[in-house]
Order: sequence, then structure tokens, then C-alpha cells
Amino acid sequence: MNRTTRYGAIAFSDASAARQRATGSINWYGHQMADGENAGVPEELDGPTTALIGATDSFFIATVTPSGWPYIQHRGGPPGFVHVLNPSTLALGDYSGNQQFVTLGNLDHDNRVALFFVDYPTRTRVKVFGRAEIIERAADPELIDRLLTTPNGVVRTRCDRAFLIHVEALDRNCLKNIPVKYSSERMAESLRLARAPLTDEIEQLRRRNHELEQQLASLQGM
Repeated sequence: MNRTTRYGAIAFSDASAARQRATGSINWYGHQMADGENAGVPEELDGPTTALIGATDSFFIATVTPSGWPYIQHRGGPPGFVHVLNPSTLALGDYSGNQQFVTLGNLDHDNRVALFFVDYPTRTRVKVFGRAEIIERAADPELIDRLLTTPNGVVRTRCDRAFLIHVEALDRNCLKNIPVKYSSERMAESLRLARAPLTDEIEQLRRRNHELEQQLASLQGM
């Protein structure tokens, strides 16, 4: 059923609607639009989106400077460093970087964020709009320590604060122009599996060669 969405209310302005009318794509997106970014109910993360975010090792976060400029920062870590606490909340530790604190300062001024996740092997990308809450270690040390550990047991270094992202809207369409890329770990595992039959055969030949050498030595010693 056609309905206003929180994503449409946030992302689609009058200017973008004018562009959509010019191309005809207004027929696809027009029903999602609304007056005011608070129209529509907050959206929740579904299963596939939760899985993609929970497995990511890299994403981008956009904030807004006090002067209105967009600011994009890359965040990376072991798979699982972005925690999905529930369908409406993401969490991650704020680890030491170059000490510019641009993202942190922006959030002190305006808590709106946009997150961009890409899973290159499946050419899937997810955009998430949300509002960030800064949690200092002193306020919730148990949460901070929880975020240092991933589902694989990888423990990150100490961090002084965390970000809670309260999800407002999301969108996961259009895989066009996303290149297929694989991590070094996945490539290594693929090569290992591909080489496994040959590796087994080589090991069998080595054992057989050793047996023949022993037989030859035994015959020579007679």
C-alpha cells in the first residue's frame, strides 16, 4: 500500500521532487513524500539489514557542521564492531583517531546523522538516517566495555565514549554501479578451498614418494 515514509519525508525535498517530476520518477517516489521531516513513523531494521550491518567492517557517517556543511567520516573495525542493540538502535565505540573531533563536535551541535553501509560481494548498500546519542564512559561503563567485543570475540582497545544511533529511516535500493569486491580474508579462504584438492594430492604424492624411498633404501641395504 502506498504510504508516506520517514525516509521520504527526510530525503525528498521540493527540489528533488521537481527533478523527479522532470524525469517521471515521481511516479515511483511521490507517495513517500510528506511535508516536514517528522512525517511518517520511524522505521526499523529488518533481518537482512541487521545482518549486513552486523557483519560490516567499514561504513561512512555523515554529520552537519554548525555552518551547514556536510562532513563525512569513515569508520572501520573488525566485523561486528557496529552492534545492533535492537531494530531501532545501533551502537559503536568512538575510538581514537586524528584528534580533530569534527564528527563529535558536529554531534554536540546537531545530532542528525546519515550512515552508509556497503556489502561489496553482494552489491548491497543501506542508507540509514538517525539521531546520535553520545554516551561517555563514566555514564555507562558496562555498555562501553560491551562494545569493545565483537561476536567473534575480538576485543578492541579502550575507548572513552560510544555512539548510540536511534534509527529514523533507511533505504536499501539500487545496486547499480557498485563494484564487486572481496576482503583479503574471503579471498584467502576462497583460494584455500580452490587449492584444497591439489594440496591433498600433493601430500599423497609426498607420502608415496617417502614410502618408495624407504623401500629403495631397504633393497639397497640387502
